Amino acid sequence: MASKHDTEPRCLACGRTAREVPLITLDYREKQFRICPQHLPMLIHDPQSLAGKLPGAEGMEPADHHD
Repeated sequence: MASKHDTEPRCLACGRTAREVPLITLDYREKQFRICPQHLPMLIHDPQSLAGKLPGAEGMEPADHHD
């Protein structure tokens, strides 16, 4: 039998739970994913690095910055 801790939402990058860090919820492809603030820049600037953890990440483009 799985414990509650086995089913807790986790950061898709590092696996930490909301017991350890704040988590931001993403609605994507009719599912919910979580990411911690430390790894949010990864989603913005290097989404391909989340391939295998976030469906379709390998085809995502990084943010286009105009500094």
